[in-house]
Amino acid sequence: MILRERRKLALGRHRSGGFTLIELLLVMVILAILAAVVVPKFTGRTEQAKISAAKTDISNLNLAISTFETDNGRIPTNEEGLTALLEKPANADGWKTPYVDKVPVDPWGHAYIYRVPGINGKAYDLFCMGPDGREGGDDDIR
Repeated sequence: MILRERRKLALGRHRSGGFTLIELLLVMVILAILAAVVVPKFTGRTEQAKISAAKTDISNLNLAISTFETDNGRIPTNEEGLTALLEKPANADGWKTPYVDKVPVDPWGHAYIYRVPGINGKAYDLFCMGPDGREGGDDDIR
């Protein structure tokens, strides 16, 4: 009788020290199910955030170009590009201070495209090529 009690105590102590393989597998299955449900909901968010950041950059650059135009009576030329917002061009007598802290690159690592004159009668075009990194197509951000 004493021997049986000792075996029960020994088995009880050994069992309470860790998890069984079944318990570990069950936890792994639950985590896999949660990941399968949650991950797809967040994957599209990164691309949406990059598109929003590009639109914000373009808006800020448009404001800087307008301020440059107010101070200098003209917009930056193709040759000057967006660098004219950061460094004073030779023939910009009204240039006061840098209009931007730095010339940004789009969220995909490409330079924003600035062209004078713009298409459709606009004074200039300012856009980024979007996720595919190629000009043209539906993913360009203007």
